[in-house]
This record gives sequence, structure tokens and C-alpha cells, in this order.
Amino acid sequence: MEPRRINLTFHGVGDPPRRLEPGEAGVWVGRRAFAAVLDAAAGRDDVHVTFDDGNASDLEHALPALAERGLRATFFVVAGRLGTPGFLDAAGVRALADAGMKIGCHGMRHRPWRTLDDGALREELLDARHRLEEVVQRRVAAAGCPFGSYDRRVLARLREHGYERVYTSDRGTTHADAWLQARNTVGPADDAGLLDAIAAADGRAHRALTRRAKLAAKRWR
Repeated sequence: MEPRRINLTFHGVGDPPRRLEPGEAGVWVGRRAFAAVLDAAAGRDDVHVTFDDGNASDLEHALPALAERGLRATFFVVAGRLGTPGFLDAAGVRALADAGMKIGCHGMRHRPWRTLDDGALREELLDARHRLEEVVQRRVAAAGCPFGSYDRRVLARLREHGYERVYTSDRGTTHADAWLQARNTVGPADDAGLLDAIAAADGRAHRALTRRAKLAAKRWR
């Protein structure tokens, strides 16, 4: 049987250093909850940790906590926010990469990709990646869809532009080698039991069939 993976997505960690956007408080995690979930993930080879948006807490709080547990993660950075108060600057992104973390593209302006015309989508997928590659001086091969927004056209453009992995917000487990990787957003109420809950829910036959049908519909709309 092909191995399954649980992808986790964090956003901000700790006390927000900026005014949060509407709805963002629901994905901002306290340091104690963050540590509890990381402790549950440590030592497991079926869990992959990711971060979205490029918040300054990626460097301030996340990197030390990951290093303490011997964990590696992928950080999906919004290229157009580099240097904006509360977000990473170029030096911070390089520090993450130099520490062995992967840098992925989260677009240029944090817009839902499915809603964009071809010109705007090119800016999100190509111009943003080029800016990040200039910062880290290495290839950026993974993309994280802002707001989990994608469809058949977006996926086709991602393939055309050579992205090797694309991460969504579809929840559940995923095949470890799949090009399209479902992720599970970690919220402030989650704790060390989150991983077992994800695996148990995905193991229910009825839920698994329903989920596959919904994902198929999203990919072909």
C-alpha cells in the first residue's frame, strides 16, 4: 500500500505583531498549542509541517521550535509582502533557507488564484517565484494555494510552469508522492490529538469516498 502523509499548515504563531485581517484570528496559534502539535509530529516520518503567508513569527517562533525538535518544514511566502511590518524580509527568508527549511511560493499578493485572469495568475505563479528565487538563490519548486483556491485552469498553469508539488487546503491524508498535496490547517483550539483525529477521520470508508468525490469535482471545475 502506498504510504500516506499528513500535511499540517500553520500561519501565525504567538502574539500577533500586526492587526490581523478578517478571519485570520482563526488560524493564528498560540505558542503552547504550537509546541503541543509539534511535539506530536516529532519523530514521525508521515507528517510534513508547512507555514503559509510569510509571517515574522516563522523566524521568531517557528524556526527555533522546529530546530529544537529536529523537524524540517516548508514555508510558503507571499513575495509581495517581503519587508512589510509583521512579515518576513528577504534576510529572514534566507535565514530559513540557510537553516535547512524549504521555501515555497504563496503568490505575489495573497489572492485566490481561481478568481484571477491569466495576467494576474502569471504574476502570482511566475513573478512571485522569480522574486523568491532571487532571495534564496535556489530553485523554488513548490506552491501553496492561497485560501485553498484552485481549479483545473490553475492546476494546468502550475504544471506548465514546472512546479513539482502543489499544496492545497483540502484536509485529510494524502499520498506521499502525489503532485497535489492536501493539507490540514491548524487552528488555535487544536492540540496533540490532531494527528490521530485526521488519520481516524480519513480512515472511515464513507468519509473517504465522499472526500474523493469532492476533490475530483474541484479539480475538474
